[in-house]
Amino acid sequence: MKRLLYTYPIILLLLNILACGERKNNTSSEVHTETPVDELVITREQFEENGMILSHMEEKTFPITVSTNGMIDVPPENRAVISAVMGGYITKTPLLVGDKVNKGQLLVTLENPEFIALQQEYLEVKEQLVYLKSEYERHRILFDEKISSQKNYLRTESEFKTARAQYKGLQKQLQLLNISPMEVENGNITGTATLYAPISGSVTKVLVSRGAYVSPSSPILEIVDNDHIHLELSVFEKDIMQVKKGQPILFRIPEASDNTFEAEVYLVGTTINENRTIQVHAHLKNEKENRFLTGMFVEADIVTDQLQTLALPSEAVVTIDDKAYVLLLVSENDGNYQFRKLEVQTGQTHGNYTAIGNVEKLDSNNRFLTKGAFGLIEE
Repeated sequence: MKRLLYTYPIILLLLNILACGERKNNTSSEVHTETPVDELVITREQFEENGMILSHMEEKTFPITVSTNGMIDVPPENRAVISAVMGGYITKTPLLVGDKVNKGQLLVTLENPEFIALQQEYLEVKEQLVYLKSEYERHRILFDEKISSQKNYLRTESEFKTARAQYKGLQKQLQLLNISPMEVENGNITGTATLYAPISGSVTKVLVSRGAYVSPSSPILEIVDNDHIHLELSVFEKDIMQVKKGQPILFRIPEASDNTFEAEVYLVGTTINENRTIQVHAHLKNEKENRFLTGMFVEADIVTDQLQTLALPSEAVVTIDDKAYVLLLVSENDGNYQFRKLEVQTGQTHGNYTAIGNVEKLDSNNRFLTKGAFGLIEE
């Protein structure tokens, strides 16, 4: 009886030990059969059906840039503001914004009684000038022959030269009004003055209408010649020391196009504006091939240097919660691909490639899923 009492506890203890060992073995086998959370397996059929691609990292050139903005503009000689020398009422204004004009084309006609008075004065001075010139020459001869006094000679000389200066001044005023002095001398007096285009281009502003009165020097309309346009950029003071003539520029017009265009630094300003920026003037490349308009807002990157670094196609990098990930090929067995989701540090993006920063942890033989990674990482 005593032997049985000792035997039962021993049997129960052995059974418990065997049960614990079995549970440990089961747990161990479950761990080995599960795939880690940051790894996934793709079959060859899935790989081919989804058009996935494996690639190595490549050494690429990335530009070091200064970011800025500005606008498309034209040189001062390609912009003309039309105004009148003398005031008047608009009698003809046949142009609209957008109309093309050629140099010398009629733009606006003004009417003012003062134009008539100016021409009358011109004719009167011209007639007086004939008489005063005759008197001046007569007194000069008499003075040379000691017949007339020097006083009379100087008086007639002064009157003649004053009238001649007045005549030349009135003649110039008529020419500024585009009224022909020759026509006036022939008796053709007009009450209108015509303004002509000083340059060829497009009308960008019309500031008057028919019947309106314009005062002297008031702007009537504006013409812009877009045959030669350029970039006017504003670079912050902290970046200006990096900017030099001849550097390439990559710019975009965000409101009008997704394309990137090219330009080149031509002039760097030498004064700082009130907002602590410096003007940079740049010439466009292939400007004739694009329909750029004056006043377009641009975002530009001035390329100041270049950097050689390893990179992957931008499609291979997926950003989740401000962290960048790629899929690194771990193994390829039995037609299956095993990948590991790897967090990486990214740099610049250029030409559909993204620079990878922490390459010291990677090997040049590593291959990455460069097409199809987005859907896998998102899942």
